[in-house]
Formats: sequence, C-alpha cells, structure tokens
Amino acid sequence: MKFTFTEKRMDASQALRDYAIKKISKLDRLFKTEAEAFVTFSVERGRFMAEITIHSNGMYYRASELTHDMYASVDSGVAAIERQIRRNKTRLAKRLRDGAFEREISPEFYEEPDDEDEEFNIVRRKRFSIKPMSPQEAILQMNLLDHEFFVFKNMDEDEAISVVYKRKKGDYGLICDEGELD
Repeated sequence: MKFTFTEKRMDASQALRDYAIKKISKLDRLFKTEAEAFVTFSVERGRFMAEITIHSNGMYYRASELTHDMYASVDSGVAAIERQIRRNKTRLAKRLRDGAFEREISPEFYEEPDDEDEEFNIVRRKRFSIKPMSPQEAILQMNLLDHEFFVFKNMDEDEAISVVYKRKKGDYGLICDEGELD
C-alpha cells in the first residue's frame, strides 16, 4: 500500500506515522490490487483529527475521527473504513455485476488560478473520467465518499450522463437527460 501523509497545524512524529502505516496496512489484504492511503493529521480546538482516505480500483473509502488522542483517532478511522469495506463489498457482490471492484478510475485534480475576477468565484475545479455504472453502484460510491451527489454514465440508460443525489428525506434522486426519463 502506498501512503501519503499531510499535516495541518501540527507536526506528526515518525512514531505516529509508523503506527498509522502499521494499522492501515492491515486493510491491504481486503483489496485485490495495490491501494493508496491518504492520511491527514490535524489539531482542532485541542482535539486530534485523523482523516483516512483509501483509493483502490476506482472505489474511495473515507473516515474522519476526532478524539483527544491521535493514536485513538487512527484506530477509530481504521475500524470505520474496515466496516465500510466489508459492508460494501458484500453489497456489491450481491447486487451488482461481476468485476465492480476491478474497474480503474483515475481522477485528476487541480486548483484553478485566482487571476480572473468573475461574477461567480470558482475556487476549485475537478476533472475526472466518468465510468459506466448502475445507479445503485453510483449511490454506493456517493455514500462512501460522503458526498451529496455523484455524476456517472448510466449503464441502464445507454450510458447517458446522470446524477444521483441524496434527498432531504433520506431517499435518493436520479437526474438524467430529458430524453432518457421514463
């Protein structure tokens, strides 16, 4: 597993990094291919936050834990991600097509320069490849990322660009091209 560490408002010791590597590396056995782990250590109001994001075969798993001890935050984050992985691998195996974990998505992120004065200030842009998937798989990916919406190519609608989103009542909505709605 490849690790990337980021520190915000603190300096993490080598012992803390080694501890995080040891704990997160145990999750590597759950993936078929090599995964990437992004770990962010930060301090907020005297409490320690560990944010852990794992990327493997187009799936993202993310947990953020805030406690009074950084080691406890790492432990809680790893346990949360392990629960996500186990719950969602079972769900994907039951509901979705074979090979759902073998697809590779490579997003490209970049910051937009702040040179231009615009009426609407765009502070960040993201570019990523949009892969075909079912609406159920898109909802699963949206929930794993803890986002409000997710853009995808809808396999059920001849790969039309679609958006799933979380509604206020807790259920989900699907937006697709006007010609594609039934």
